[in-house]
Amino acid sequence: MVIHMDNHQSSLDAAFHALADPTRRAVVSRLVRGPAAVTELASPFSMALPSFMKHLRVLEKDGLIRSEKIGRIRTCRINAERLAAAESWLVEQHEIWRSRADRLADFVETQMPEEP
Repeated sequence: MVIHMDNHQSSLDAAFHALADPTRRAVVSRLVRGPAAVTELASPFSMALPSFMKHLRVLEKDGLIRSEKIGRIRTCRINAERLAAAESWLVEQHEIWRSRADRLADFVETQMPEEP
């Protein structure tokens, strides 16, 4: 059980590390719509292709994307399972904080004197 939690935490750490950069977030946003060639993914960014490839390597190493090369074209696609794990964690955190905020609001309302 502890090993599973450590593995889960490590995969979340890797996913959020990869998503910490705006270029990588933009790539993930694009790939959610479907697979794309590296040249298509790189075109909106004003950086050299080798620099852009570093971003793709981070995303691939951290498991958010997969790529394959057919001939001269490298195509990337999203790894939906890894992205879903990060989303699941965020939803869980949102629910925890929403519940806390609701309890705080209830407490504040019970502490306020009634208006005449």
